[in-house]
Parts: sequence; C-alpha cells; structure tokens
Amino acid sequence: MCTGLSFTTGDHYFGRNLDLEFSYHETVTVTPRRFRFAFRAAESLETHYAIIGIATVSDGYPLYYDATNEKGLSVAGLNFPGNAVYHPRDDEKTNITPFELIPWLLGQFDTVDQVKQALEGLNVLNESFSDEFPLSPLHWIIADANSAITVESVAEGLRVYDNPFGVLTNNPTFDIQSFRLNDFMALTNREPGNTFAPGLALDRYSRGMGGIGLPGDLSSSSRFVKAVFTRMNSVSGSSESESLSQFFHILGSVAQQRGCVRVAEDEKYEITIYSSCCNTRTGVYFYTTYENSQITGVDMHREDLDASELISFPLVEGQQIRMQN
Repeated sequence: MCTGLSFTTGDHYFGRNLDLEFSYHETVTVTPRRFRFAFRAAESLETHYAIIGIATVSDGYPLYYDATNEKGLSVAGLNFPGNAVYHPRDDEKTNITPFELIPWLLGQFDTVDQVKQALEGLNVLNESFSDEFPLSPLHWIIADANSAITVESVAEGLRVYDNPFGVLTNNPTFDIQSFRLNDFMALTNREPGNTFAPGLALDRYSRGMGGIGLPGDLSSSSRFVKAVFTRMNSVSGSSESESLSQFFHILGSVAQQRGCVRVAEDEKYEITIYSSCCNTRTGVYFYTTYENSQITGVDMHREDLDASELISFPLVEGQQIRMQN
C-alpha cells in the first residue's frame, strides 16, 4: 500500500511512500524531451515535456510510479485492489493503458485544469505491459501548485474527484475515504476542553490529547485520516531545508516498519521501500529508502533534457551515516 502527498510552502512539493514487500529495482529516471513515447492505442509523443520520477525501466520503457514534469505537474499511481477496473478499447475516446497514463499526462499538460479537460475523453485501457509486468490495480493523485485531483477507473467508468486534502492512500474509493473524515471533526491540534461532562474535574494530563482517537494503525483507511490530519495541521517554514524536512515528517507519520504488516507465510513484510519528495518548481527529486534515511537528490536540469535516451540513477539503499568526530 502507499501514501501520496501534495504540499505547498514557499514552493510546491509532491511525493509519496511506496509500501510493498518486494522491489522491482526502481531507479530515479529522467525522461528527456526527445525520448519517443509509443502508446498502445493512441498517437505517439515524439517530443514532450521532460519528466523526472521513480520508475522501473523494462525494455527501454519507464514504468513510472510517481513523477513530475518540467512545468510542475505531478502524478503518482497508488495500489487500488478490488476497485480498479480497466476497460476494452473505446473508439470514441482516447485509449491509454494504466502504465502509460503518467507519461501521457506529464508529456503534454501543464496544469490540473488541463488534465481535467483531457480526462473527459479518456478511457483507461485494459492491456498489460508484458507477461512480466501485468496490470496493477491503480488510482492516481494528480497535482500542481494550486490544486489536486484523484482519478479512479472503476466499473462505472472514469471518476475524477477534487482533492482538497492533497493526500491519497488506497482503498476504499476516494469518496468514501473523504466522507469518513467527518467522524474525526472533533479532533484538534489544541489542548481539548472538557465537553464530556463539564461538571467533572477532568484533567489534561498530557500534551496532544486533542488528537486522541486519531487512527494509528497501518490500514489504508487509517493512514488516509492520519496523513490528512498531519498535512492539514502542518506548519513549516518556506526554506528548502524546512520544507523538505516537514514533507518527509508527514510521510513518516504513516510509514510502514518491517514486521508490522505480514503479507505472506514465508516471512514477507510490507515496508516503506522509498519516500519521495520533488520540488516541482526546481525539478529536483529527493528521496529516502528504507535503509537509508539520508535524503538523496537528483536535479533533472543538470541533465541534457533535449536528449532522446533515458537517464537512470539507482537508489542509494545502504545507510549513510555522518560521523561528527
């Protein structure tokens, strides 16, 4: 499972936790403007906006998990099992497979408003990349510096939701996730008053009691509530250092630790494989990995963005420790 996040301080930042029990050898991948995107049932993009994000590269094609283009538009795909439904080809619409959606959007569009218009004629096509990489059930958070949306392809068709929280996890569907926030409207970041029984001398014996009842388990529904509460109450300075620190702390509030979510009888556990944060204005993509809590950065603008070949950087996975003596 995963958590996606859009967050604005002085700049806009976009990223996610990738929570899985295995890795597909992900790399930070820069796709320059002249890399040819060939789509299964739509017109190819011979030239397009440059893109940076984390992808598995297979047969020379970047299968992006999350990415940002040079205009500051960002997309992340998150697991959506049991709800994602992809459809047969519809000749009245633009047919894009799930693994093509991120490059198709980021290659052409600058803003969420432009994406909304394009999605009106989109059909998410039921076609796998390969036998090795069958279709994953996904939904998507799409954001720019001004707004965010959630996109879900379900049995009834394509659903597009405004996402004022800038947060996405997994199941259930986004409308149900959003409605559940009503159950927590009494939570506060302030010291709570005694509304239980004003006649009783009840004691605020600890800081943070305004958040009692905030979910702390690792289910997708609970992570959504906690991430929204953390993000909406988050206070950060506008510097790059403060913004990055706060962004990774928000993701850290819903990170998964090895051993807490067992997914198979052969001792497999879901963990936060990586956490990412891209400054969408500067095009610098930052990340940490499960065993490397030091932030690593890749600047897309230090590469030749008019080239035609992918540029990939393997994730730095070993712990990096700075000794002070």
